[in-house]
Amino acid sequence: MTAQIDRPAAILPSHARQPSRQDSWWYRRRHLLGLLVLLAATATLYLWNLTASGYANTFYAAAVQAGSKDWTAWFFGSLDSENFITVDKPPASLWVMGLSARLFGFSSFSLLLPQALMGVAAVATVYAAVKRVANPTAGLLAGFTLASVPAAALMFDFDNPDALLVLLMTLGGYFVVRSLQTSAGRRAAMWLAFAGVALGFAFLTKMLQGLLVLPAFGLTYLVAGQAQLRARLLHLVGAFAALLAAAGWWVVTVQLWPESARPYIGGSTDNTVMDLVLGYNGLGRIFGNSGGGGGMNSGAAGSSFGGSTGLDRLFGSEMGIQISWLIPAALAALVFGLIARGRAPRTDLLRASLILWGSWFLVTALIFSYMSGTIHPYYTVALAPALAGMIGTGGHALWLRRESIWGRAGMATMMITAGAWSWVLLNRNTDWLPALKWILLVGTVLAAVMILAAGRYKKLTAAALILGAVAGLGGGASYAIATTTNAHSGSIPTAGPTGAVTDGGMGGMPTGAMPTGAMPTGAMPTGETSDGGMPAGALPAGAVSGDAVPGDAADMTRGMPSMGGGMGGETNEELTALLESTTAKWSAAVNGSQSAAGYELASDTAVMAIGGWSGDPAPSLDEFIEYVSNHEVAYYVSGGMGGGMARGGVSDDSTSTSSQIQAWVEANFTASTVGGATVYDLSTYTG
Repeated sequence: MTAQIDRPAAILPSHARQPSRQDSWWYRRRHLLGLLVLLAATATLYLWNLTASGYANTFYAAAVQAGSKDWTAWFFGSLDSENFITVDKPPASLWVMGLSARLFGFSSFSLLLPQALMGVAAVATVYAAVKRVANPTAGLLAGFTLASVPAAALMFDFDNPDALLVLLMTLGGYFVVRSLQTSAGRRAAMWLAFAGVALGFAFLTKMLQGLLVLPAFGLTYLVAGQAQLRARLLHLVGAFAALLAAAGWWVVTVQLWPESARPYIGGSTDNTVMDLVLGYNGLGRIFGNSGGGGGMNSGAAGSSFGGSTGLDRLFGSEMGIQISWLIPAALAALVFGLIARGRAPRTDLLRASLILWGSWFLVTALIFSYMSGTIHPYYTVALAPALAGMIGTGGHALWLRRESIWGRAGMATMMITAGAWSWVLLNRNTDWLPALKWILLVGTVLAAVMILAAGRYKKLTAAALILGAVAGLGGGASYAIATTTNAHSGSIPTAGPTGAVTDGGMGGMPTGAMPTGAMPTGAMPTGETSDGGMPAGALPAGAVSGDAVPGDAADMTRGMPSMGGGMGGETNEELTALLESTTAKWSAAVNGSQSAAGYELASDTAVMAIGGWSGDPAPSLDEFIEYVSNHEVAYYVSGGMGGGMARGGVSDDSTSTSSQIQAWVEANFTASTVGGATVYDLSTYTG
């Protein structure tokens, strides 16, 4: 009789063994379905009620409108279609929104659609980056973390450059992870070069802020790349060359382009991009004292817009509700995760990923905490991918050590810190869902107790992790949802539900922090404010915010200056019609980009922004007189804001170009009132 030999079930033919849970359709595709659910939920969050904010930040919306009409304006990022002056940032984000406007027609939807899709892409990218070094579950946790950050929900529904900035930096992080995974030198160099290209275009989005992650990328590859040290150094040199090429081509093109055939570079003092890099959008942001918007005076902008400098700045009222929900948990994940991988080889991917996301967070957070130039709370969205990566990667590293006290203690610490800090933040706004803070706190504490007691019981540990993740992320997610349900406008939008910011002022700016005389006389209607704490003085003289019904295609003035004729909210149809009827190159000239943007959007004409955003020396009085003599400017509208001030924040400086031009106009033309606005007809000038 022949003895029957037992064979392991794993090598039995499929028809000879019983189906297991691993063979089920759901089990094999559960992570793909999880990703689809995550992306669908993110898209719903960011796309729902997308047009409620209308044109959102009218400054950038006007530039997109100009780019949809004129390719030169699109390339340079001009505020107006006749290319007088650019916005004060490089144009990469305007390129994307401008192409959308050309494809679908300029509207609130075409303006904001790319921003929302960038948010979905960023979530997918951070998922992919974490999945590659951990597993799909960790990737899903990281993706959900990014989507739940209120600052991300705010910027991915707004037309500021930060949406593209975050996507490009996240893509750069993904490319660095890919470079760490290969031992083939050429392939590693290729992925690292892709990271350099991503950061190059991040520079073309928001200049030096796009390079804040550069030290993290370089350190990570230098420490954990698989190639020999000499090869790793050469790969980094190649990646830096790719960055210079990706960023430098536009800078060189602008430099070589004849000044007479291009717009003035807004934000600069000498009509060059390099002045923006080193001053207004560069060192001036960090150290202040660069004049204009780059640093205001003596660091006043730093304390006014982001709170006092120091390690607690990111936890303050406005910055705190935008980004700080998961900072304590992410730092716990970083510290305990590095301890858990302490004896791993130099090229360990989990530790390398922790170095990548951790150094990204630490470098950027320290700069944001201590920079004394202009900083707005929404800048903190640049920290969101790092927080997501730290939590996803660090959580996985601790899950692998769940049977040790270090692993369980690390996971428990992440949960308790997330719940406790959410309680603090939610307690700042006691009128909004008062029970939520207690539910989340109890949930995280219970999850932490469960995970400490679970020991080797994997299912109990998994259940505790699910509870802890939901409760720990719940506070930030609730504010993210509230953010997308509110309309936002102005230059400094705020996140969270109504009443979340209690320190008032300009986006969390303490009352009285603006230097005396910083606002142009007559530019700010009494008692009117726009959503983000931005005074309605950003609107043209006599204008008030529009009251359009969300989604009403007939009136897209919500979130933009409506050319009002009084304080009742009515639209100044008379002034709009006047500008629309002109045939001059510029229908009007007005002090400041913010006011000019409002007139452009309302009348669909080019408007000259005297002084740009930050009091630029453009045009000079002689240049303006020449424009008027050539009948290229039809009207001058008195008042205005958003740059029509001298650098240093003083609006009544008689030496500023805007003051000189206004004095010349008042001396040579007769004022008339059009719907509450003071207007001068420049067509009567005979020289």
